[in-house]
Amino acid sequence: MVNVLLVDDDRELCAMQADYLTADGFDVSCAYDGEAGVAAALGGEFSIIVLDVMMPRLNGIDALRRIRQESSVPVIMLTARGDGVDRVLGLEFGADDYVPKPCTPRELVARIRAILRRTQGAALPRLGTSSDVEIGPLKLSPQQRQASWGNAALDLTSTEFSVLELLALRSGESVSKQDISEHALGRTLTKYDRSIDVHVSNLRQKLGLLGDGRSPVQTVRGIGYQLILV
Repeated sequence: MVNVLLVDDDRELCAMQADYLTADGFDVSCAYDGEAGVAAALGGEFSIIVLDVMMPRLNGIDALRRIRQESSVPVIMLTARGDGVDRVLGLEFGADDYVPKPCTPRELVARIRAILRRTQGAALPRLGTSSDVEIGPLKLSPQQRQASWGNAALDLTSTEFSVLELLALRSGESVSKQDISEHALGRTLTKYDRSIDVHVSNLRQKLGLLGDGRSPVQTVRGIGYQLILV
């Protein structure tokens, strides 16, 4: 049974989403403010967290920051439709994806399943391998979803790992944002969607620079990104 934690102060909406998810085979728990959400997220064995941005006591962005200090559990943010600031902040602080509100339970289920397919290792076989990937200082272990740079472990979110995994498997090639979105987010890239750019920015900060001062993740203008390590 997949355990989902819904964190939202709208109890009626939370109940509706919980009913739909339960009917779809998930085990669902609810928390109704940010403080309770953080406590539940860090105290329970949840497969994924669905976290609203606008909540009392502790807003979703601050709740996410506290969760990320201790846990890499996948997090989907619920953001106000059209509020690009909340979306970017959520992604910068470690959210795996976001869903604009109001959203249908069906869309939420689709986003949850897309992330769980990655975290449970179902995405990698489509690319043809499940073995470790080692290129220069970078080493990826897809089955454990662990990454290291040199001798140091990389603290990556589930989505950041998926982005890096795809770039590594196609190292030296240009990978389109559309391909990255479909692999890392499990959805088609939409116009004005900056999610991939933010995840790549986070990766650049965590990977640091190569010996010549360049980032290992290069922008390919008009296409997407390219990993250069050798």
